Amino acid sequence: MGDMFEQLTFRALWTPELIIVLAVVAALYVILTRKWYVRFEGGQKPRPKHDFLFGLALLCLYLGWGSPLYSIGHMTITIHMIQMVCAYFFTVPLMIIALPKWFLHAAFEGLGKYAYTLRNVMFHPITCLFVFNALFSFYHIPVVFDYLMLNPGVHSLYEIAMFIAAWMMWWHMIAPLPSKQYLHDFPRIFYIFGNGLLITPACALIIFSGYALFDTYTDMQYWQSVMAYCLPPNAGVSSDMFGGMGILGQLPPYTDQQLAGILMKVVQEILYAMAIGVSFKEWLQKDSHQDSGEPSISDIPEHVRIGDR
Repeated sequence: MGDMFEQLTFRALWTPELIIVLAVVAALYVILTRKWYVRFEGGQKPRPKHDFLFGLALLCLYLGWGSPLYSIGHMTITIHMIQMVCAYFFTVPLMIIALPKWFLHAAFEGLGKYAYTLRNVMFHPITCLFVFNALFSFYHIPVVFDYLMLNPGVHSLYEIAMFIAAWMMWWHMIAPLPSKQYLHDFPRIFYIFGNGLLITPACALIIFSGYALFDTYTDMQYWQSVMAYCLPPNAGVSSDMFGGMGILGQLPPYTDQQLAGILMKVVQEILYAMAIGVSFKEWLQKDSHQDSGEPSISDIPEHVRIGDR
């Protein structure tokens, strides 16, 4: 591990440009929720737990797109998969939960004001169901994966595209604005279940391929070309870092690959099961309100719900 910190550049280890971007996002969040909230209908300061969740979301995004994990993820695919979990399965739902409903409502309506058709296409359940899973599956085709790892600029653009697609996918799972959702009750649960099915082929390929798929983790010459972007100019990369370090560095490439696929599938199943549980609970609560004659959330005026937090 010490060799990595000695050989790699400060930029490769800590991704300072990402830190700056995330600091700007954090500052905008503070200004929005502490000063500009009065400009929004139903706007009010969020609870401390929402501030904490938003900060946690930014930390997860930093771990997913930067930090020393970025360089280590070039050495072992298990760490790379942990990065993907952080960026697309932790950051996005945390952000959707943390952001005030009055802001999400304004952003949703604002997008419709300027691009109504685009908004309806982007947030249509069918689109949201397939786009992220298609991008995720395409990403793990060996030739595509190796190309992206060798081309950081294209890789970054692909990551941004997956991040947007992850927002679209999680939007219907979490349903932050009930009056703006296409899915309710059983269709929402079926949507979450469908997402779990569509991500399975990519995970199965990684786990059950029978051999290590990616040149980035099996071909030292290819790996050295990938790692060259993390090194100072004209510096050579130590072969000791090939295959990772520590416990993961002792794993054969195929075992490392299997561990990565299992990790992704297990985390995805847990998070989707939690989403189904929340959806089912809301469904039961809605039915109980209807049976008792009490107003459910769909009966509450929209402006009251927007100001809910």
